[in-house]
Amino acid sequence: MRLLGPRRDAPDEPDIAEDVAAADLDRAVRAQLRSLSKNNAEQVARHLVMVSRLLPDEPEQAYAHAMAAQRRAGRVAVVREVVGIAAYHAGLWSEALAELRAARRMSGSSHQLPLMADAERGLGRPERALELAASDESATLTRAEQVEMTIVVSGARRDLGQNDAAVLALQVPELQSAAVHPFTARLRYAYADALLAAGRQDEAVAWFAQAADADVDGETDADERLADLQGVEFTDLGADASDDDENAQDT
Repeated sequence: MRLLGPRRDAPDEPDIAEDVAAADLDRAVRAQLRSLSKNNAEQVARHLVMVSRLLPDEPEQAYAHAMAAQRRAGRVAVVREVVGIAAYHAGLWSEALAELRAARRMSGSSHQLPLMADAERGLGRPERALELAASDESATLTRAEQVEMTIVVSGARRDLGQNDAAVLALQVPELQSAAVHPFTARLRYAYADALLAAGRQDEAVAWFAQAADADVDGETDADERLADLQGVEFTDLGADASDDDENAQDT
């Protein structure tokens, strides 16, 4: 008779906020959970909603929810993709690459190739990032995804000390376009940063200003970078008001 060792309990799942419902998840993503039992699909969906909610400010907690979803639905491509995205935002480059590669094998889609290339940069392999950018798969990306890849390429060039090439990589038609896209602020910001690294400060100031104008959601710190370059100091008005109140009480 084969003796079994002690049972290993699954890790505790992170708490899900009470106001989170499976219906909050994008319908197309929910459709990919249909292979799961109803109760399991609901829990996975709620964990994925938590990932979306926490990712901007608490990437480590978002990753914990993504891993909880993976333990429940590791054979679902979109779940593996979300784990990869969460790992990327948490700075877990190896995990991000592994999960995004798994998602690509399962789904046949390469749309997360820019994140994979940037994760290669995070691992100190800019040459590998450039190889991914030049791959046949990269040519199948949408235009928006190709712009994201140019941002990664510029960063890889800077990693290699090729600052002028980093500037040139970002001189795509969308940079000068009057149309504002979801990537516009980040594209302009990356261009400003590349200009600064190349010693072209006056041009960098102008492009940080343009990035700030396009960044209505505060996705970048373009405002702060611009102020720093212009020598502007911000005053904490709240702190000043508190000081004034204390002084008034002392008199």
